[in-house]
Amino acid sequence: MERKPCAEKPRPAGGKGHTSLLLITAAGLLLPAGPRAAHANTSSAPRPLHPAPGNVFLEGQSVRVQLPAGPASWILEDFEGHQLRRIEAAAGSVELGRWPVGFYRLRPVGGPETLWVSMGVLPALRHPPGPGSPVSLDVAMSWFYPPEQMSTVATLCKHAGVVRVRDRLRWAEIHPLRQQWASDTRYDRAAQALHAAGLQVLQVIHDSPPWAGGDPRRFPEDLRDAFHFWSALARRWAGRVEAFEPWNEADIHVFGGHTGAEMAAYQKAAWWGVKAGNPRALVGWNVFAHANPARLADLDANMAWPYFDTYNFHHYIPFDQYPSLYQRHRAASAGRPLWVTEAALPVRWTGDPRLQELSDDDLRLQAERVAKTFAAGLHEGAAAIFYFLLPHYVEGQTQFGLLRRDLTPRPAYVALAAVGRWLAEARPLGRARADARALRLYVFRARPDGRWRDVIVVWTEKETGQLSLPSEPLEIRDLLGRPRPVTKSLELGRAPLFLIFRAGQGMSLVEETPPLAPPHRPGSPSPVVLQPVWPANRVELAQSAYRVPKDGPIDIPIRVYHFGNRPLRGSFEVQTPPGWTTAFPDHTALQPGERQDLLLRLIGPRAPGPLIQTVRIIARFPGESDSVLSLRLLPEAIRASPDLKALPRTVQATRWQPRVSGAGSCEIQQLQAGVEVTAAPSSADPWFYPELSLEPEEVPPPHCKGLLLRFQRDAGEATFRLILQEASGAAYVVDLENPPPLGESRDVFFWFDRAVFGAGWSPPDPNGKLDPDQIRVIKLGGNGPGPVRYQFRDLAWVCD
Repeated sequence: MERKPCAEKPRPAGGKGHTSLLLITAAGLLLPAGPRAAHANTSSAPRPLHPAPGNVFLEGQSVRVQLPAGPASWILEDFEGHQLRRIEAAAGSVELGRWPVGFYRLRPVGGPETLWVSMGVLPALRHPPGPGSPVSLDVAMSWFYPPEQMSTVATLCKHAGVVRVRDRLRWAEIHPLRQQWASDTRYDRAAQALHAAGLQVLQVIHDSPPWAGGDPRRFPEDLRDAFHFWSALARRWAGRVEAFEPWNEADIHVFGGHTGAEMAAYQKAAWWGVKAGNPRALVGWNVFAHANPARLADLDANMAWPYFDTYNFHHYIPFDQYPSLYQRHRAASAGRPLWVTEAALPVRWTGDPRLQELSDDDLRLQAERVAKTFAAGLHEGAAAIFYFLLPHYVEGQTQFGLLRRDLTPRPAYVALAAVGRWLAEARPLGRARADARALRLYVFRARPDGRWRDVIVVWTEKETGQLSLPSEPLEIRDLLGRPRPVTKSLELGRAPLFLIFRAGQGMSLVEETPPLAPPHRPGSPSPVVLQPVWPANRVELAQSAYRVPKDGPIDIPIRVYHFGNRPLRGSFEVQTPPGWTTAFPDHTALQPGERQDLLLRLIGPRAPGPLIQTVRIIARFPGESDSVLSLRLLPEAIRASPDLKALPRTVQATRWQPRVSGAGSCEIQQLQAGVEVTAAPSSADPWFYPELSLEPEEVPPPHCKGLLLRFQRDAGEATFRLILQEASGAAYVVDLENPPPLGESRDVFFWFDRAVFGAGWSPPDPNGKLDPDQIRVIKLGGNGPGPVRYQFRDLAWVCD
């Protein structure tokens, strides 16, 4: 899991996981389509258990909870904080009787506000969702819960109406040595508990074992290790684990910082491994954290789509940014089903750091965002959305968990159960236009309680609003699933409502149909896999490219693997840009399971060319599909490029104004050739952002692509970022994705297509996008407690 910043200054709103699975039949009905795996048994509805797991009850059950020692008097409150009843009871079990659907808390009379006991009453789940229902959940069972709690947690997932769950695995723990496997691990027990509850399991890994390479964050050095690992694991868990994600967020630095070419090569080896172990298992793409255009183009150029059954990605962004994000991912998906295997818009905990609990307002906000996450994502074509995260889990000040540490619910868990019921098997029909009305209305064909209905999820971005319906719905439910009076005239707020109509009656509210799914791109996997071997410190991650020297030959090691079962003999074709020369073997013969280490030698032209140069190797072996390796190269002669607009006066220290959080310090000093910043921020959310106002001649042109500068970190750790402020005051944030090690001076890039709007702290942007020619202020700093010291020089706009 990557740090997912909240939408608060100066953090970007994005960070940190389908193409529409819709076919139109001759009858005009929207039907789900996509791969199928061996499904868990989902045919039975969950039954009430005594005692109720995690104080979660089904409608009609009598509510009985355990009270802690201490207070003798308690007040029962509902979700809104209304006091419902006073209870005189000491420590031990207390019977509260039957209560309607909702979220409730017991607070001690005269006791601390932080001491409360929560409980949830969920609507009865009379008909379980079908195996294709999109409502899924990231559970991280193996990492968060001991074996004795696993069946309880699985029951809580089932009660919520969830169909698929995501777990997590450490490769080194289950496979500590190349020839040694552990038995009866927590991962085996989690798989068994989840499968026994009738849940479909998706498993993912985050790192490689020490014996497989020098850096556990990176893919194994020998892709045969990946093949054998996934083959053995798929075979071991056949019938219990339905799907595998071969790696988590490999595109970001914390999980290795791989290029699209590296991700594609690893994906191909993992696909062959999983299918060798269990041909029925689904193999997901090794999941993008970001929709970086360069990396998506790199993936496409490497023709990896025959090697994933689902296209997986994550997001933690505001809902109105979904259309542009999903558009990028749909285009890269090759028509495969979109699985969003982490998704949320999280909130921040406050108060006692031992509890890491949300305020009452943020508990409500967290709950409101659950249905919005699903509604907005499903409309864009997601086939499955795994909400992040079930257990109590924080990153910094951000709280993600739907449950508290003791398994009792936060309101967001009850909100998830409402989604699990009223968006069961949901397929998007359309939405209302997102215009000045601030209305957000999504229409679905769903199957609550086993009957096909039109289900509308609606809210307003204003404090209040009104909506007149063409007819009365069958029922209205609030975000927790509580029934509301049925009426044609609705009072709306920021909290979503579910409106349930007979099938076909909701279409009159559709003003925009869902985005079209891209066509399914055909292709067959090749058992021949080509892997680039390039030092990680030579990767320009934001461009998914390899930095190559400007003078002399470029030698790139290429490994060729054969994951098939018959000997092969074939040829290679190398395609280069004009003016390049190359040396690479013309032919080779491969035995099953063999790896060959080859060398690609390139010599580039002397004259500067485009910023990114692409080289392709095509392996052709009779009887097999072509295997492609495409490499994006960034020649270090970029400083000589005519596509740069130098900014020499930006290295005058007096032009930079100190900006730092709290009562912290920020000193800016002039160096001989640049600027040095020493910052020691304070406050709970520490940041430092020295800023410079651009002179008119320094404003970038409209076609500018990014900012290049020489950067060096001398002390401290932080997440470095560039903030770009437009003339309107609207601000965008670009992360420095692969900063140089301490003490190393290096050219770094901030690419504008990676810019994220500063949701939550920036003034609004009238056109909703970064316009380079509107940039008036740049802020070069970061987030972190400090103290930090860094220097920069040689700023230039990149205008290729």
